Amino acid sequence: MSFDLISLILQAGLIVKLVLLVLLVFSLTSLTIIVVKWWELRAADQDSEAFLEVYRRDGFSATYDAAQHLDRSPLAVVFLTTSGELQEARGRDGGGRSGEQLRTRLERSIAWGATAQVRRLERGMPFLATTGSTTPFIGLFGTVVGIIAAFQSIGEAGQASLAVVGPGIAEALVATAVGLLAAIPATIAYNTFGGRIDGILAMLERFSSQLEQDLALMVDGPPRPSSAARGDASVG
Repeated sequence: MSFDLISLILQAGLIVKLVLLVLLVFSLTSLTIIVVKWWELRAADQDSEAFLEVYRRDGFSATYDAAQHLDRSPLAVVFLTTSGELQEARGRDGGGRSGEQLRTRLERSIAWGATAQVRRLERGMPFLATTGSTTPFIGLFGTVVGIIAAFQSIGEAGQASLAVVGPGIAEALVATAVGLLAAIPATIAYNTFGGRIDGILAMLERFSSQLEQDLALMVDGPPRPSSAARGDASVG
């Protein structure tokens, strides 16, 4: 006898079929998230490396132009958001806002922009975690229900031969198999994507700190020598 999964599903009971339908929804949704997240993280890695190279090499204005074409990078998006905030503040206040107030405003813009990018990168990850941890138990529930139905059929038939027990148990075990089939790719993807997201977030944290320092220099200017240092220089 050949293994015919379709016939086993069609012969299963109503509850088992509903369980399989739920597992199918989980599986298709998680596969969609896996494909989309893979492309998203791949693009974020590529654009972030290109953006950092431009940011280290060129000036602020050149980085702004490059960031507009590298907007798949969380770093570039934070840079664009903060640059827009800086231009808006200078245009609205005409340079009248104090350096400390402007610096605080830009730091808040960086923090909120980084938080938004973290949420964007982690979008879909909770569903993958839920799929990986829940679908085996959903499949197990379908299996238990199917086995109960199989034993009821045995009681009604009045005999417990393998020919009577086997098909019902096989139909029930399909639910567990489908649950594992949905859980395994979701778990692998969750662990893989989690490591890549952690790397991008670490890069984003370092860049945000560097951007705050660079903007502070732009707003406040280079540090001036202290009065004691000026006095020592004049004595010399």
